[in-house]
Amino acid sequence: MERITSRTNPRVQRARSLREAKYRKETGCHFIEGDKLVREALDSGAELVTVFVREGYAGDTGFPCETFAVSDSVMDALSTAGTPQNLCAVARTPEPALPGVAEGLVLLLEDVQDPGNVGTLIRTADALGAGCVILSPRCADPFSPKTLRASMGSVYHLPVHVADIPAALSALNAQGYTCLCGHLRGSETLPPKTAKMALLVGNEGNGVSDEAAALCYAYRLPMPGRAESLNAAVFGAIMLYELSNRKE
Repeated sequence: MERITSRTNPRVQRARSLREAKYRKETGCHFIEGDKLVREALDSGAELVTVFVREGYAGDTGFPCETFAVSDSVMDALSTAGTPQNLCAVARTPEPALPGVAEGLVLLLEDVQDPGNVGTLIRTADALGAGCVILSPRCADPFSPKTLRASMGSVYHLPVHVADIPAALSALNAQGYTCLCGHLRGSETLPPKTAKMALLVGNEGNGVSDEAAALCYAYRLPMPGRAESLNAAVFGAIMLYELSNRKE
């Protein structure tokens, strides 16, 4: 296995550049760090381009791509996490185009900008059996380092698409979906469950847009306490659990 000991090595520099959205977009690649995420990506069928292995790592290094042993200082330069990592990788980013037909429970996120919220919601959708996640173009990048860590690899388990949210809602309504969104002026009664349910979670500060809300059943989660609203990821988790477990 070839060794890299310099932080200025071109492959190291290219990998570090993927921290920025513009380079992820230009290259069609993203950066993965951490043993669990690299293994999760590989096991889920992601295409790895380059893997960096910390010198002295005792685990399996038989990756189906170019693999380099790197010094501690190089691995620390690659990593954005606060804890030491043994594996990092560059991977191809899946195609984000919206499919023609959705299946199962669908989660839509409109301008959810915190990477932790986006990653947590993708992870929750994965755990509760959603068929796909649809993000508006102004959402946090699902393949940024912070979002990837929050999703804990779930971004590789189900399709994650980027699309105009009102257009996606119109398409889902045409396919017979019951589209539901959180709204402060919504009803406190959920609509009857159908075989096709879609949940829209809006921006952390502004909620869902009027255009998107007009295409949904507006629902206000009953809350006996004094807080007016919940964190976007908390609301989404509660609603995904409710929608996935309700009987028709």
